[in-house]
Amino acid sequence: LCMPKGLSFRTQRDSRTPQFHSFLITREDGSRTYGFVHTFYEEVTSPQICSAMQTLHQMHQAEHNASAHNCPSSSSSSSSSSSSSSSMDSLASSLDEVESPSSQGARRSCGCSSEGYDSVRDTLYVSKAICLITPMPFMHACKRFLSQVHRAVISHQPPPLPLESYIYNILYEVPLPPPGRSLKFHGVYEPVLCQRPGVGELPLADFPLSEAFRLLGVENLVQIFTCVLLEMQILLYSQ
Repeated sequence: LCMPKGLSFRTQRDSRTPQFHSFLITREDGSRTYGFVHTFYEEVTSPQICSAMQTLHQMHQAEHNASAHNCPSSSSSSSSSSSSSSSMDSLASSLDEVESPSSQGARRSCGCSSEGYDSVRDTLYVSKAICLITPMPFMHACKRFLSQVHRAVISHQPPPLPLESYIYNILYEVPLPPPGRSLKFHGVYEPVLCQRPGVGELPLADFPLSEAFRLLGVENLVQIFTCVLLEMQILLYSQ
């Protein structure tokens, strides 16, 4: 749940912007647990991992080139390369995730290899994640706290207090706000505010509705809302 696609590797040429996502665990009794994940990339310093990554990437490129030469047409070579890449280990295939499908198809159809990974020339980065598990969906508060923790980790200047003290504080000293009240607690650099609705108010919905409209569109959201009112089963598939 913290890394739905497993480990991902990047080089200095690829985008390494931190990402944030959430997940929900619903138990058989209907109780819910919410998770919020901040994913970032950290440099790989182990020579053994860098060497293994280069070996796997060379195998990955060799398999693509062999598939491209064996197929009679460019379209069939592209589909064959796609099927072979899906069977490759995530160590090798993760370097292709940051490339556009059109550029991958062009290189595969012509049998040309990409710039690839060189352990001597390139710097290798691996994805890491920090996560908060909460009984209520305080999305914005968790996002701000996790981003501040990551900022403290990569900063050359140490935070005002040891980093462990902030982790201990949010795990054992920050209480759940009472219904109808707000709570402010200390982050690493800035205070973090969260608010819990009252008993007679609508349930907490700390997720931006603009994202739902942007991703699904107005017509699809109206259709989903209609299905909810009619108590129909709804399945959302994310690509």
